[in-house]
Amino acid sequence: MAGSLMFVMLLVVLALALAASVRVLREYERGVVFTLGRFQAVRGPGLVLLVPALQQMVRTSLRLIVMDIPKQDVITRDNVSVKVNAVLYFRVVDPEHAVIRVENFLMATSQLAQTTLRAALGKHDLDALLSERDRLNLDVQKILDAQTDSWGIKVTNVEIKDVDIDMTMVRAIARQAEAERERRAKVIHAEGELQAAGKLSEAAEILGRHPQALQLRYLETLTVIAADKNSTIVFPLPLDIIGPLLEVARGRIAAPAAG
Repeated sequence: MAGSLMFVMLLVVLALALAASVRVLREYERGVVFTLGRFQAVRGPGLVLLVPALQQMVRTSLRLIVMDIPKQDVITRDNVSVKVNAVLYFRVVDPEHAVIRVENFLMATSQLAQTTLRAALGKHDLDALLSERDRLNLDVQKILDAQTDSWGIKVTNVEIKDVDIDMTMVRAIARQAEAERERRAKVIHAEGELQAAGKLSEAAEILGRHPQALQLRYLETLTVIAADKNSTIVFPLPLDIIGPLLEVARGRIAAPAAG
């Protein structure tokens, strides 16, 4: 009876030891194995056998991690206070360094991303922050990737989500945009006037060299005015037009008198 009890207890101990020594790692997981506290190897995926009480294993995922960076108070280079949040994409590429060189790589990466976001965006003006997000995303990503490289972390992307501006500054930006549109409209109008003046000068020069063309232009204008029957317009006739007609009339009057 005692022998049977001892046998059962031995089986239970063996089962517990086997359960403690067997690990199954998925395709996206790696195990950092320590023997008596010293790093031994990175195992996985698949079945991993450990020596109970002598070896321990820390699981690490190699999948892409999406981390939200909470809103940060940023003072831009032109002294405008804004709140900016972003999304960080990174993954573990070296499980050994991610486990050994930093206590909690998730927390460390999150804190580093927050401070880097404030420092990097504070070097730019508000206009750049609003209109050049792609370039700013790339700048923050490069800075984070360089600083987390020793942790075995690869930062693949950073995306700025929202830029919150005080309502007073929003109204100021709207007034600035309106003033810019008015300035452009005045410049375009002035350029149009300049081009029109140049064309009128060329036309006047051509008409001055050809008086007949000027007479035809006057007659064309009279035709256009005559089409409007509801208006009475006094249109001065230049002597260049009526002069030849007066000479013809004088010649006819002089002819009967001479006869």
